[in-house]
Amino acid sequence: MSPLALSCVIFLLVLSGIFIGTAFRRALPQHHLSKETQDVVRLGAGLTATIAALVLGLLIGGAKTSFDTRSNQVKQLTANIILFDNLLAQYGPDATPLRKLLRGAINPIVDRLWHEKITTEPFTTSSEGEKLYLAILALTPQNEIQRSLQARMGQVANDFAQTRLLLFVETENQIPIPFLAILVFWLFIIFLSFSLFSNLNATALAFLCVFGLSASCAIYLILELNEPFNGLMRISDLPLRNALAPL
Repeated sequence: MSPLALSCVIFLLVLSGIFIGTAFRRALPQHHLSKETQDVVRLGAGLTATIAALVLGLLIGGAKTSFDTRSNQVKQLTANIILFDNLLAQYGPDATPLRKLLRGAINPIVDRLWHEKITTEPFTTSSEGEKLYLAILALTPQNEIQRSLQARMGQVANDFAQTRLLLFVETENQIPIPFLAILVFWLFIIFLSFSLFSNLNATALAFLCVFGLSASCAIYLILELNEPFNGLMRISDLPLRNALAPL
């Protein structure tokens, strides 16, 4: 389910808590709505609201950190590609076919990265990347400078592969469903308590809906930040695609 659809479902659940609380208030005997009972329920709801607020804050902070980490990893990939191309240019005309191969490998790598989903299958390397790495090893340096450049290119290629593997591993960095379900349950209880002892007029109902929408938007923000290569807040792939000018 997409983050937007899931957030809409959570918003509807929160709204149902409001109306269920109103139904309970009408169904309960009058002595169950005493001042002492209201104090107990409000204290419990306040405790639950504090816990939910802390958890939401931690989730938003963790999701933002994860998003920034993967954004920086994409920037590192872009920098490695530019550095790799510069090293090939310094190597000389013998490396021109590799520069063409590098340009041909960028778009397939970007397409795969931006459409990669959570999977239980092991990671498989791209054919373009393998060809490029083997072509580096097949170079025959003619002097010390070219030997140094070849060694440096091998290191940059390894750094690129390591960053790419980290991005693959972090595709599973998602919020556990039981964790999210408990958070939604807390929100449901909180909004149920809001309407349990109060007569809802149009103004109160409107503001409760706005509050519920705010909580759902917070969860939507968390879910979006956990999917940096899809959705509304996706990391742009243009810098990586346009890293190298045509030869």
